[in-house]
Amino acid sequence: MVSAEQLYEKLKNIQVGNPICQFTREHCDLLLPTIKKIEDLKREKNAIILVHNYVAPQIYYSVADFTGDSYGLSKKAKESDADVIVFSAVRFMAETAKILNPGKTVLDPNPNGGCSLADGITAADVVRLRKEFPDHTFVCYINTTAEVKAQCDVCVTSSNVNTIIEKIPNNKIYFLPDRLMGENVIADLKSRGINKDIQLWDGTCYVHEEYQPESIDQVRRNFAGVEVLVHPECNSSVVGKADFVGSTSQMLNHVRESERDTFFLLTECGLTGILQSEFPEKVFSGGCTFCKYMKSNSLEDILKVLRDPSPQNIITLDPDIQQRALQCVNRMFDYVG
Repeated sequence: MVSAEQLYEKLKNIQVGNPICQFTREHCDLLLPTIKKIEDLKREKNAIILVHNYVAPQIYYSVADFTGDSYGLSKKAKESDADVIVFSAVRFMAETAKILNPGKTVLDPNPNGGCSLADGITAADVVRLRKEFPDHTFVCYINTTAEVKAQCDVCVTSSNVNTIIEKIPNNKIYFLPDRLMGENVIADLKSRGINKDIQLWDGTCYVHEEYQPESIDQVRRNFAGVEVLVHPECNSSVVGKADFVGSTSQMLNHVRESERDTFFLLTECGLTGILQSEFPEKVFSGGCTFCKYMKSNSLEDILKVLRDPSPQNIITLDPDIQQRALQCVNRMFDYVG
């Protein structure tokens, strides 16, 4: 189990402009009793905790068994031999873990685990679209419910969407629900001489759609040699000004390998906090834009769900939906391994 001193060493350099992500040694001492109870229950119940990069850093650096982006955590869920999976993220990610592990108990500790993308399209919408576009392969972003995945052909994440859409033999694609990501895929494929008929649903991430290219211009004026990293859920005018575009884990790996020492990230600020902790010698400019859904996770709710989960915390799926959604997600692994 992590000690208060070890936890403080990981958290002390995080300064992302929001009080919920700034820590003292005394704060870390106060977290230890809850952390210890969680670790005891994990051992007792053969449980693991998966934590997304956007979740608050005191969770990320204390009780997580695996951390990462949606693709990496999906793989960890698939490979797990635990009896219980606690997914500290948002609801659709916990559902994806259940899709991949129908025989395991999957728990969602988040009392507010929504997502503007996943909540913006229903299975009924997809059924209607499939009648309107009968010749199209339906590709869904992982930020969708199990019911929507069950109506689609293949699932993708921000780290593999371009690769998979390029590999799909059909030139007619319907991509949902992220319109901005879809526009970025279209631009990337066209830049490489690949032209496909890609139709888009009009959904967006409420965090990433707010970023504007002018902020990049301002940062470049103020920080000589800054490297701009952008998530593909941003609009194309922002992506077009970036030095690097990728998922949260791809961004983390890029900073690790980059020779530059100043960075500007346009994504949820949980990742900025991780990078400040991992690379204290580097400078990360910009403020804090946080996802209210991801930041609804807490150590207290993780403890509660391990100790006494409510029916709302336990992920249950209709067997038919689970099976069809599994086919959709497995096709992703078939394309990229």
